[in-house]
Amino acid sequence: MNRQGKKSSLTRAKQSKAKSKPKANSRRGLSKSQGNTRAKQSPRPTPKRINSKKLSTSSSSSTAIADNNSRLQQNLTAKSRNKRRTLKKVDSSSPKKPVRGLKLATYVVTITIGLSTILGSLVSMASSFQAPPENNNPTAKVQANSQNQAKLDNLLATASLGKEIGDLKSRLEELAAEYPDLEPELFVVDLDTKGFVNFNSKVAISSASTIKLPILVAFFQDVDRGIIRLEEQLVVSKDFIAGGSGNMQYEAPGTRFSALETADRMMTISDNTATNMLIARMGGMSKLNQRFISMGLTATKLRNPLPDLTGTNTTSSADLGNLLVKLDRGQLISLRSRDRLLYIMRNIVRNTLLPQGLDSEAIIAHKTGDIKSVLGDVGLVDMPSGKRYIISALVKRPDNSPQAKKFIQQASRITYQYFKTPQTTSLTPESE
Repeated sequence: MNRQGKKSSLTRAKQSKAKSKPKANSRRGLSKSQGNTRAKQSPRPTPKRINSKKLSTSSSSSTAIADNNSRLQQNLTAKSRNKRRTLKKVDSSSPKKPVRGLKLATYVVTITIGLSTILGSLVSMASSFQAPPENNNPTAKVQANSQNQAKLDNLLATASLGKEIGDLKSRLEELAAEYPDLEPELFVVDLDTKGFVNFNSKVAISSASTIKLPILVAFFQDVDRGIIRLEEQLVVSKDFIAGGSGNMQYEAPGTRFSALETADRMMTISDNTATNMLIARMGGMSKLNQRFISMGLTATKLRNPLPDLTGTNTTSSADLGNLLVKLDRGQLISLRSRDRLLYIMRNIVRNTLLPQGLDSEAIIAHKTGDIKSVLGDVGLVDMPSGKRYIISALVKRPDNSPQAKKFIQQASRITYQYFKTPQTTSLTPESE
């Protein structure tokens, strides 16, 4: 520094050089390793400069979006409130209709009525069941149990059918009113819809030769079981020869017929001698009566050999009709035996009763019965249209009254014409 108090140029140069040198580390206690570690660390990134113009633009757009979202949310909330207010007004102005409750009540009433009807039928049928005898006779107990089982089977068979055909029943009742001297039994089943007609059909009545139908079913049951062979030979004896229908009564004792031919003659020409031969071959009347019970037949019973002109053998139109229903369903006997049975019944010689009410193109498999007090015919009808039905007619009459024949013919015609009408196919069957 010179006398004037000003720094010389040399002094100013030294000071500027000293300022350019870095300052020494003030912390003298810092170790060499720590210094190396700091040297290895990467330098701090230099913060980028933020464009204030872009920041302001982004901030304004975000604010606009937020405002739009807020306005949209407010609109949706307002609309939801308005909708709730409108619904409340409608609910308060119109009273609620208890639709579900009404439907539920209707279902309950319908089910209750249906169950009460079924239970009533069961009670009425159960009341007719006889308790087994309290004695120690095993045969009596077996017979009583078998009869009760047959009644139960008959109840189930009726329950498996559909609705009663009221229109057809009314027409048949009007026909019966025209014959006050007759006591008819009618049972009709539509095999397509399971609709039926029951006209005094469960009352036991003299069977005449219609009882040969359940005998034939028992015969084919034994064929299916291998007890009887169709080709085996049966011998005509004096004990079996009977008058009335058939020509085997004129054969000399000792004459032989195959089991199949014997059964065929029993049905086609209603041969009484052939019937007695088959009854004996199957163990007699008592065993056959037990077989009838096992088939579900409650009124069918053999009491005398054929021809039984006094009418002690009994059956009912419902027994015979339900028997054909079971055969049609493939029950009781094999399908092969059923086809053979129906083939035999299509070749019945006497065609003066049910067949007279049918068209010529119709096919019927049937069996007739004729004594002084009762005339009857039961059959399965196959119409040209493909519809099939069963009709069973038994008529109690004054001795040999020709009115019974006319009644059966007319009843057959009314039934056939009814099923020939297209609208009858609209019947809805109940579930099996």
